[in-house]
Amino acid sequence: MDRKFVVRAFGCAAIALGPMTPMMASAQAMQQSSLTPALAATRAALDKYKDPLQAVREGYFSTVACLAYPTMAHDDMKPGAMGVHFLNPANIGPTLDSLKPQALMYEPVNGKLVLVGAEWFVPVAVSKTPPTIFGQKLTGPMEGHEPIMPATLEHWDLHVWLWKDNPNGVFSATNPSVKCPATFGYSYDDGKPKK
Repeated sequence: MDRKFVVRAFGCAAIALGPMTPMMASAQAMQQSSLTPALAATRAALDKYKDPLQAVREGYFSTVACLAYPTMAHDDMKPGAMGVHFLNPANIGPTLDSLKPQALMYEPVNGKLVLVGAEWFVPVAVSKTPPTIFGQKLTGPMEGHEPIMPATLEHWDLHVWLWKDNPNGVFSATNPSVKCPATFGYSYDDGKPKK
């Protein structure tokens, strides 16, 4: 089955890289209290990336599009969104490090990028079995998510919602609380990702 998606205009120029509002800080503090000690430590160490420019300075680059899966419903993929991914290729390898996620996930909120989660990612070419981190096996294998990543890039991944509460759980692939503005991203409307 071919992946179908709706392409929307990128609103990248409209996204300011500014500080968090008090309401955003309060919501993040609530999420912090529900994390395990290991996840809380990872979150504290990665808090510096609340500033997207800091992420860029440390080798992360934006994939620009905000990813949403409004009708997805299978296995652990429920309807929701993932946000804008910032990827650091230098962190991709066979060993996972809780302080070096391969991707950071941001939600466009009122013209700013707000850090909501992190993703640990391992290509199948590097590991034929699913790696583990935080006591969780990475999900997959799955094809790359075109047009953001080539379909030929089969991989394992684990999304961890460290800064935004996720009603589906901290390790769910998508978060229904994350919203992608209609003018900023890709909205996938097909079924499950290809295995």
